[in-house]
Amino acid sequence: MDQVSEVFLKDIWDEIMAIYVKESKRIRELKNQSRLQAGIMNYVRVAWRKGKKIWEQGRLHIDVYEPFSWSDDSYKFEVGEYIGELTDEQLTEEVFPALCERMDQLFKSEELGPRFFDYRFEVVFEFERDQSCITLHRELLNESKLHLLRQSLEQFIQTKIVSDPPVLPNDHDMFFFAQHLINPDLMKQEEGIIEPLIRRLSDKLEMNQKRRREWIRQYASAFNTWAKEHFLPQHFVSSGDYGFDWILKEEWDRQAVDEGELDFFLYVALKVGLTEPDTRKKYLELAVKLGSPRAASYLKIGSGKFEGGLRSERVECSNNDVTQMIEVRILSEEEAAYGEALDYITNLLRQGFPKGYSLKLKSSQKNYLPLKKLAKSKLHQFFANALTYPALFPKLADYADVAMEEFEWYGDVEPGEKSVMPGTYAVMGLGLYSESYFPLVCRYMELVDTEHQMVQDDYAEAFIEAHGMTAENMPVLVSILLGGNEEGNYVKNATVDRPELAGALIEALKAKKDHERELVLYRLFKSADKLASAVRKSKPPLKEQLEQLLALWSE
Repeated sequence: MDQVSEVFLKDIWDEIMAIYVKESKRIRELKNQSRLQAGIMNYVRVAWRKGKKIWEQGRLHIDVYEPFSWSDDSYKFEVGEYIGELTDEQLTEEVFPALCERMDQLFKSEELGPRFFDYRFEVVFEFERDQSCITLHRELLNESKLHLLRQSLEQFIQTKIVSDPPVLPNDHDMFFFAQHLINPDLMKQEEGIIEPLIRRLSDKLEMNQKRRREWIRQYASAFNTWAKEHFLPQHFVSSGDYGFDWILKEEWDRQAVDEGELDFFLYVALKVGLTEPDTRKKYLELAVKLGSPRAASYLKIGSGKFEGGLRSERVECSNNDVTQMIEVRILSEEEAAYGEALDYITNLLRQGFPKGYSLKLKSSQKNYLPLKKLAKSKLHQFFANALTYPALFPKLADYADVAMEEFEWYGDVEPGEKSVMPGTYAVMGLGLYSESYFPLVCRYMELVDTEHQMVQDDYAEAFIEAHGMTAENMPVLVSILLGGNEEGNYVKNATVDRPELAGALIEALKAKKDHERELVLYRLFKSADKLASAVRKSKPPLKEQLEQLLALWSE
């Protein structure tokens, strides 16, 4: 090897090893590493970036993690003036091969610890000059480490996935398992192989909905990565902001479509749709461009698993479970039309139709509930219209019982502050219009995700507006107050100014935990000081009762 090449290689290697020594110390100190993670480091990029005016006055950039296109976290170093003497031939035939050889030896050793390197490793070398740039690339593979990882994965599947409850994987292993599902080195990319594993773990997590939702998020994210990094670039060019748009390549520039991969892409689209419905629709549309009749059928009529449409003199209904859309067209604005539509939707949900559906509605009525934070969506409009017919209240309650599910969200709005749990519009309307459905309201408030849903914060004010402040309704009001967001608003029209109200409130709070009492009292009195002021201004027996409430706040 030429002397200049040797000097450059030494400078590169010294800097890499200095970085790796620090990384090795950090990795050795990590606790609870997953058995499904062969190692951490799987990439290095060595790049000479030219100077702004003179290319030789640049710097050496080293990345030990694959960089994002929009960031620059490279380690940057100065090198000697010899850089100008290096030829493209020396870089290509001497420096890069020698760098790969050294890296391969280190990669297959355990010098930096058994979990320092993953089983695959990518070496990238770039060198910029004024008018040119060399880019070289090599993949390294540690067969023995891959073999051990396959064994660990198989053992994990048998002991943690296939095994009977209550045995479950921990969160760390679950994350890596999701990643391995789309790794062709570890798993054949076929729905028939992967779906039974996903379904089995999902079933085992049925009793822990929070972990189940996290599992869905993890595997949907992994599938999305497969689509964006493996499948789509073969046939499309990414464009638009953040590369979210995909343009079909010219026929001469794109790979022939592998039917097996296309089928798997459709499966991936459906799984991604569990967390990103818009992405699912986009992927299916891209599959149509690749000539998939099944994707076209999914977009038009769904999977065919559910009952078809409903047509009568009063209403027309249809559904698509793939796009999670129900369409309702009211032909005659009357009670019977909404009753038929409610029966249709409720039956769909009983059959397993996605509860987080969206609704397309054609109706001349435009009613909405008197709640400021609720989105004025077509779904809201449909239930508000149906609530104008008291005879339909039992059907609405029946629907709500079927629809309500923690950690699920209607698809009628973009995910955010106006997202609501299925059943919300029906329950909130019934609670305002009829005392018969107060127990349903209480069940809803116990179930709602108070960390991520906000619209119910205003419900207490509307409830008081509809029913007033009464001792009989105090347990329901307390349930509503506790169902609000953890930073729920002070309820301006809630006035505890009569002995019977204060007594009922004391009784309703007796069985509550300290933090629950504090939340209720805050929402009713705004602060302990204001409650103390109310105590001073009141007269017996109200005074003594307010003192008891103040004591509850202080416990």
